[in-house]
Amino acid sequence: MGSGSPTVVFDSGWEDWAPAWSKVQPEVAKFTRACSYDRAGVGFSDAGPMPRTSVRIAEELHSALHNAGIPGPYILVGSAFGGDNVRTFADLYMGEVAGLVMVDADPDDLEPKEMQEETHRGHAGIISQLRDCRNAIADHKPLPALPSRPGQPQRTCAQQFFRGLPETAWSPELNAKLLEIAQTKVAMYDAFLSEMEETPSDEAYLQQHRRSFGSRPIRVLTSGNHGVGHLERKPPDTPEHLKYEQETTLAQARWLGLSSNAKQIFARNSSEYIQFDEPQTVINAIREVYDQSKKSLSQK
Repeated sequence: MGSGSPTVVFDSGWEDWAPAWSKVQPEVAKFTRACSYDRAGVGFSDAGPMPRTSVRIAEELHSALHNAGIPGPYILVGSAFGGDNVRTFADLYMGEVAGLVMVDADPDDLEPKEMQEETHRGHAGIISQLRDCRNAIADHKPLPALPSRPGQPQRTCAQQFFRGLPETAWSPELNAKLLEIAQTKVAMYDAFLSEMEETPSDEAYLQQHRRSFGSRPIRVLTSGNHGVGHLERKPPDTPEHLKYEQETTLAQARWLGLSSNAKQIFARNSSEYIQFDEPQTVINAIREVYDQSKKSLSQK
């Protein structure tokens, strides 16, 4: 979508794929080429080899871009788990990277050990629910109802994806297609399960490969509601949750040390889906990185 250079490349979080950028990508495409994609096995993409590590995902993205005739430099934009993938891409192909935008990306590799272990325990619950849905689809059985927070309606397997399907921001036609995928595609569940199971090894890789971006621009977008997929389903502000918010914000701030041109931008009234709740904040950050990287490249 769009034309120009540097190309902006979007990667989404777990249980998301390219439509997660529907409010942002068309606006970015007004000033440069903007590419979103579905990782192997996810959404509209065919299955890929296992395991689904961030290194493999980054290598596949690099090959896909070059096979499509889309050369660097790239501005990488990652939300949630997509942040792991774009940081890994930058480590492997830094010479092709112009800048980085992290959209409430997961900082698990930078969290205190106790918090990291708690995050992994939370992942185990998500993995269990995904596997129940996956097995029901594979066995052609009714899809199970999933646990929900007190006072919230019962969740379905399809409501694990994005902010919960159907998504009010999208057309009935797109929702129908995404619901079909969510309710029938075993390969997608396998891909997401593998991505989640590989999280500890991905984090270890990133801890061992904290490569400097030099003066390449980095913008870190931080939500005021980490881990909250939808503001209508925000948990109460318990001391434990407030501590989690603070620790996550501090962990994300550690990315500022990767570049001499880095800035943290706060989206206080947004869920973790800043691209839905405050899309202009994301667009502005990308535009800032684009303008600065464009100027830097023209001076070389």
